[in-house]
Amino acid sequence: MLRLGAKKLAGLAGAAAGPARVVPPLRLYHERVVDHYNNPRNVGSFDKNDPAVGTGLVGAPACGDVMKLQIKVDEETGKIVDARFKTFGCGSAIASSSVATEWVKGKQMEEVLSIKNTEIAKHLSLPPVKLHCSMLAEDAIKAAVKDYEAKRAKLDGSSDSAKDAPLEKAADC
Repeated sequence: MLRLGAKKLAGLAGAAAGPARVVPPLRLYHERVVDHYNNPRNVGSFDKNDPAVGTGLVGAPACGDVMKLQIKVDEETGKIVDARFKTFGCGSAIASSSVATEWVKGKQMEEVLSIKNTEIAKHLSLPPVKLHCSMLAEDAIKAAVKDYEAKRAKLDGSSDSAKDAPLEKAADC
């Protein structure tokens, strides 16, 4: 009797022990997502009025994720010397933002525009349902670069391309 009770608790009892429980498969995030969620890199913000700072603010209203990514550019070399982010959203959105800030640091402006959401998603092993998070990160990088370039054009006196760049861009979930 005691052995049968122990087998039932361990789930080793046969069909006579009762109906088997069906346990749905457990979905886990990849360790990189968990790491960037638990220890996000480069959280914070810069002064948005600083001419060396570009700000990208993007959001996906359907799922509620909002991402602000800022870059600080060395005006002489055109190299991104620092990056910060603030994200309201799921763990995948936070991890995507964190990875994006790491990847843009130390690169030229042209280089960061080649960062694709598919690269971020692959690095984090995001499931298809979370691909919009990496898309937001790519959009935030592009919006930050566009904002910086608009500020530079305005300071340089070029009125054609100095139109205020929109800081917000919606993405579909």
